[in-house]
Amino acid sequence: MTWSIDTAPLLPLPLILAAAAVALVLMAVAFWRRQRGAPLRAAALVLLILALLDPSIQRENREPLTSVAAIVVDRSESQALSGRTEATDAALAALTERLSHLRNVETRIVEAGRDDSGTADGTELFDRLAESLADVPPERFAGTLMITDGQVHDVPKSAESFGFDGPLHVLLTGRKDEQDRRIVVERAPRYGLVGSEQTVVLRYVDEGGDQSPARMVIRRNDDEVGAVVMVPGEKTEVPVEITHGGKNIFEFEIDGHPAELTTQNNRAVVAVKGIRENLRVLLVSGEPHSGERTWRDLLKSDASVDLVHFTILRPPSKQDGTPINQLSLIAFPTRELFSEKIDEFDLIIFDRYRRRGVLPSLYFDNITQYVRNGGAILIAAGPDFADPGSLSRTTLAEVLPATPTGVVLEQPYRAHVNELGERHPVTRGLPGAASDPPDWSRWFRLIAAETATGQTVMTGADNQPLLVLSRVDKGRVALLLSDHVWLWARSFENGGPHGPLLRRLAHWLMKEPDLEEEGITLEARGRDLVVRRQTLGETVDPVTVTAPTGTTETVDLQRLDPGLWEAVVPASEIGLYSASDGTRTALASVGPANPREFSAMRSTDENLRPMAEETRGSVRRLTSDGGDIDVPNVVALKGGTAFAGSGWIGLRTTDASVLKGIDRLPLFAGLLGLALLLGILSLTWFREGR
Repeated sequence: MTWSIDTAPLLPLPLILAAAAVALVLMAVAFWRRQRGAPLRAAALVLLILALLDPSIQRENREPLTSVAAIVVDRSESQALSGRTEATDAALAALTERLSHLRNVETRIVEAGRDDSGTADGTELFDRLAESLADVPPERFAGTLMITDGQVHDVPKSAESFGFDGPLHVLLTGRKDEQDRRIVVERAPRYGLVGSEQTVVLRYVDEGGDQSPARMVIRRNDDEVGAVVMVPGEKTEVPVEITHGGKNIFEFEIDGHPAELTTQNNRAVVAVKGIRENLRVLLVSGEPHSGERTWRDLLKSDASVDLVHFTILRPPSKQDGTPINQLSLIAFPTRELFSEKIDEFDLIIFDRYRRRGVLPSLYFDNITQYVRNGGAILIAAGPDFADPGSLSRTTLAEVLPATPTGVVLEQPYRAHVNELGERHPVTRGLPGAASDPPDWSRWFRLIAAETATGQTVMTGADNQPLLVLSRVDKGRVALLLSDHVWLWARSFENGGPHGPLLRRLAHWLMKEPDLEEEGITLEARGRDLVVRRQTLGETVDPVTVTAPTGTTETVDLQRLDPGLWEAVVPASEIGLYSASDGTRTALASVGPANPREFSAMRSTDENLRPMAEETRGSVRRLTSDGGDIDVPNVVALKGGTAFAGSGWIGLRTTDASVLKGIDRLPLFAGLLGLALLLGILSLTWFREGR
């Protein structure tokens, strides 16, 4: 309850003050001249001024407000190490019980440090604390009790910038003598050309250890590719090779020590995106025809393809008497293309090509060897493939998946994706393929052939092979047994999916990872992992998902489409995950590749001690040398220069209150004021009348 005097002037305050000044002058003159009745006149003027001010006695009825104390509990991944969780839970229970006995102290428990969105990098305790205190005025804040291992990554620069004036008391979990090894990535590339060698700079740190050298294993996409010996504190340059397009994930893992805190941060991960130089494609058209432009336009429209295109307009056997100096045709550079620079091409396409003396037999030997060494060939066959000049009558037949029978079927038909083709990534899900018959135009020519190797993914008239794919040693071969794909491109009978089909076909030949028939991928989506399995089989085996801490989970995949299976797995940890079906392995990183949470995991007071000292708080360890949990007593203090001592910590309590009501007693209002004023005036008149 609070008492005070308040005024409610009946006239404007400046006017009352002016009247008071005049009255003061008159009273001073009267007392100086020693006039009769001067004291009574002065009293009358004072009462008149007071009456104009209308003073009153005011009593406020206030209810005290509680002070708010926050207990911040660190639940980050590093808190799961070496008994820290047990110490945290014991300290939380003890502090909650002791704070419950303090009068006018409200306790708020803030669980923080664990990121469920997968976007944070490190342990963030102060941001979560500020969110929980958003409705608390700064003057009601009593202080913070923080239970953590000290690895906090959002410590404010100063207590003033945090915005709450109260002591910070840090109760550290973990031991002071902890030992830990870790790998630090000093510099790493984000991109690299496929086939190039990039350099990753690493540093080995041995905290609290004997500073002995250690062996580091290097893995690329989970396959071991090398090892080096590292010296603590020294930077080591490690060359890595970019072998394919897309993510190349490199792991660098240093040997563990029996006495170290954890081996979880003995591994560093670097993801380098492989970028291919423009794919070089050689297109050889045996003669001008309606489908020639289809191939050219498709390949020229792809910005990642460098196209070299030759059309044979005049074979050497043609003798019409035209002088050479009158011909404007460019000679076909056979030696340069098929002997000197053949290995520079990623794909060679023969479009309705027949032997007419342009390419000697030696060059077909070169092409065959090119395929076996990892090259790719696509043959778009026309009637030429069935006549004596067919490519199947060269040494190239060794790598071809089918042999022509010599029959050319000239009849209308619709191309079909067969059962195997529904599962193959080149033909799976082609627009229009789901209907029966397929929703695309007819073709009118098919070269009959007998398949010896490879996989038939599309069929034509009389269920004859139309598109056959084959792997030969390190290379790949595709055989399209019709030259009427241009009908789809020209929108004949509403056309067909020539673009998706030919583009996928070309990229499969050039070994794009997304078009592999048998493969497994792992992708992070927020805090979920998506496991995908592509296969030509009708069933798939379960997949084992391994978390960053080494825990495993066996997952059954669900069929999405023919040849495509998927499963979604919650990711409860941040770091590098792997998924394996026993044969193939895929990797994905949830959150940052090398999270700060795992970069340093020893218990430390270095991060929080400056903040605690600035707020007159304290930092102390929960675990004693004997292993017991020692939780200090908590006391409430109105003020002081320190909020901690031996065996105790203090919280700042305030006098904050809420106004419940006001009682007001006027002093010069009503009959009392009128009686006083009339009484003094009457005395003045009476004194003057004597």
